[in-house]
Amino acid sequence: MDLDAYFSEHPDMADDAMDAPEGFRSGFVALVGRPNAGKSTLMNALVGQKVAITSATPQTTRRNVQGVLTLPTCQMVFVDTPGLHKPHDLLGEHLNASASSALHDVDVVAMLIDSTKPVGSGDEWVAAQVAKSDAARVLVLSKRDIATDAQTASQFEAARNLVEWDAVVSLSAKTGYNAKAFIEEVMGFLPEGPLWYPRDATSNVGLETMISEIVRKKVLRSFREEVPHSVGVKVDSLEERAGLFVAEASIYVERASQKAMLIGAKGASVKRIGMEARADLEDMLKARWHLGLHVKVKKNWRKDETEIQRLGYTE
Repeated sequence: MDLDAYFSEHPDMADDAMDAPEGFRSGFVALVGRPNAGKSTLMNALVGQKVAITSATPQTTRRNVQGVLTLPTCQMVFVDTPGLHKPHDLLGEHLNASASSALHDVDVVAMLIDSTKPVGSGDEWVAAQVAKSDAARVLVLSKRDIATDAQTASQFEAARNLVEWDAVVSLSAKTGYNAKAFIEEVMGFLPEGPLWYPRDATSNVGLETMISEIVRKKVLRSFREEVPHSVGVKVDSLEERAGLFVAEASIYVERASQKAMLIGAKGASVKRIGMEARADLEDMLKARWHLGLHVKVKKNWRKDETEIQRLGYTE
């Protein structure tokens, strides 16, 4: 979406005041859906930068990440939740609890359904959770850029009766198709309110979380099926030295074979992951970085409450 064009359509609205003007709307919008429905991609597109990691691997998001979009007449705080799914371990239970809790503390719940995949029992289960929320409910048929008209129509027919929807939008986060329509639908459900974040804010993500999520993204994109759900990342140290940010982080896996795979021959794989993550950090933060990565085995950490908390995957 071209936000500059959006601002130009509202030339009478000042955007430099620190206080919210009269009639200003603000609120929180939960993005929910099955894993890989496109929630993180949509939030990144709306906010205008990468505040949540994305990959082709389901269950990429492990935290309720907030992305902030401030327009002349409103501020929307999007809450990107972990994909609701049938959990297979303690980590999965925490992710579901995190996503479900977001449904009760927001003004709008936007449920994303992939336009290219038939509505199934997983979507029905997510919709049942949405039905418990008192927030306005918006059905979002995502990935419109790769879906045919017939697929989109079929998805709408299958999803229209899952719950009582207040609005329906078909969009593509990748191309921006109907992103403005989605924003305007959501805006209509927001109450008058304050600026929850400064006008130039885009996220609530702290620096250490950003580092760990960028590193995890690089692992997910490099290995896909081999190790993704077994990977956790923790920043062990972070400091600034004369304009150079120096960070050391540990990548945790559950088996020695996974450790060997991530390290690679003569350390080639972990070196590549570190170089790609450092490049992203330097591009996003416009600063020089040194990033040291260490691969460690923590057997069955996804079933260990203490380890899940230590890695920051609980609310």
